[in-house]
Amino acid sequence: MRHIKELWEEIRVNRKAMTGFVILIFFILMAIVGPRVLKLDLTIRFSERYQMPSWKHILGTDFAGRDTFFQLVYGSQEVLSVGVLTAAFTILIGFFIGALSGLIGKWIDSVIMFITNLFLTIPQFPILIVISTLIKVSNPLIFSLILSLFSWGGLARAIRSQILSLKHSEFIIACRIMNLSTMHIIFKEIMPNIISYIAINFIFIIQSAVNASVGLMMLGLAPYSPTNWGMMISLAVQNTGGIFNPRAYIYLLSPIVCLALFQLGCIFFANGLDEAFNPRIKSQKGA
Repeated sequence: MRHIKELWEEIRVNRKAMTGFVILIFFILMAIVGPRVLKLDLTIRFSERYQMPSWKHILGTDFAGRDTFFQLVYGSQEVLSVGVLTAAFTILIGFFIGALSGLIGKWIDSVIMFITNLFLTIPQFPILIVISTLIKVSNPLIFSLILSLFSWGGLARAIRSQILSLKHSEFIIACRIMNLSTMHIIFKEIMPNIISYIAINFIFIIQSAVNASVGLMMLGLAPYSPTNWGMMISLAVQNTGGIFNPRAYIYLLSPIVCLALFQLGCIFFANGLDEAFNPRIKSQKGA
């Protein structure tokens, strides 16, 4: 509880972190509360297509007369689910592999780093295209697992570097003298010391995963989901000529603005956390 209060104080006094926090809370509430409050109706009504914003339709309607705002709200649930799950899987894999490699060292470190470098050199996008044709992505969980499969390499190397800097600390040496297990050292001793670093990476991975999932959906490489922001952009551009139709601009721009705002929130929040918890940046500001 004390740590949460300290974290909140750091966020509260840092304007960048606070701005990012407010933006992210808005999207989280949109994804969790929105679908429980608003009822999405996907019935096609051509007589109501491309309506301008009004009290009935806050962001107007799309090419089929469906409410644009309601689609955005329902789409946020899927987009954020993929982002958070991908970040969780990536952190889990990257931390475990990086910590194991840095702590054990010797030939195990060499083998793990070789495999890690191998994954880092794999061209992700072509592989994702191939995988999308072989595996049926039926839900956000599978989508996240596929994205995290190619995202853990950089994090594992960074965690390994953090572990190597802590490896010869007195408390780690004391743990080894007490003959504590490697898992205990990793999760009980090392993890709390780099939790802020992990938290910052967690935010950045969410940002990247949301970008990747929306991009794949936009290119039609993921199963059709009409409310996904990527699919909304794709439908607006390819199927309805939204770029050339002024009445479709709101439908086209709504998911793009949401995506940009979400990215901005992630960047602000992660940079704010970095400024709050990185001793090097804090000392530079204090100088």
